[in-house]
Amino acid sequence: MNIAKNTICLWYDNDAEGAARFYAETFPNSSIGAVVAAPGDYPSGKEGDIITVEFTVMGIPCIGLNGGPAFKHNEAFSFQVATEDQEETDRYWNAIVGNSGQESECGWCKDKWGISWQITPVALTKAFTSPDRAAAKRAFDAMMTMKKIDISAIEAAFRG
Repeated sequence: MNIAKNTICLWYDNDAEGAARFYAETFPNSSIGAVVAAPGDYPSGKEGDIITVEFTVMGIPCIGLNGGPAFKHNEAFSFQVATEDQEETDRYWNAIVGNSGQESECGWCKDKWGISWQITPVALTKAFTSPDRAAAKRAFDAMMTMKKIDISAIEAAFRG
């Protein structure tokens, strides 16, 4: 058994395996590892229920814990995915939102399990970090009006 030294543990109400399968199907360099059944009863489940699922999301090791309804996810934690073009941006955004997820603002969305995702085009990051601060502000102001990021609109705002 190979155990990562540092792993992100994400608490799910009861569908860690479903979430892990969605991530593995949606994102490259993602996979599912061990699915572990509880060796005994616990507050939100019984012996034999799936209690943890090891998975990797874009190379990041995670464990999904089926801990029950006590804790909910919020935007204090998110996966930030750097996308190369509008096609990739659209693909990830549409996969998350189209699978009972929710749109938010400025490139943020939530999957159906409540995990927040920032679908962030590299073009947006480059615009924000430009030494031309006036152009960076124009791109920032354009982003502030968006849900899913429109790269051509960001680039047009940057150019002025």
